[in-house]
Amino acid sequence: MSSINTSKQSINTVIILIGAGLLLYDFISSPTHVYLKIAGLVILMFGLYKSTKQWSSDNNSSENQTEDSSTDDD
Repeated sequence: MSSINTSKQSINTVIILIGAGLLLYDFISSPTHVYLKIAGLVILMFGLYKSTKQWSSDNNSSENQTEDSSTDDD
């Protein structure tokens, strides 16, 4: 079984939602604020980067386990 770190994934999801919420709020509000858009994009991209990094590390461990189990059968 692969060990998926759900607490880190949920934190990354919250970061992504905060960034998306800032962007949506800025698009809906009538006076647009450039700094709010920039902050929303930076937070969103940071959350996406962290979650992608977490997913790849979780995927690497499961791939190594399947390779190890397939070589044991030979």
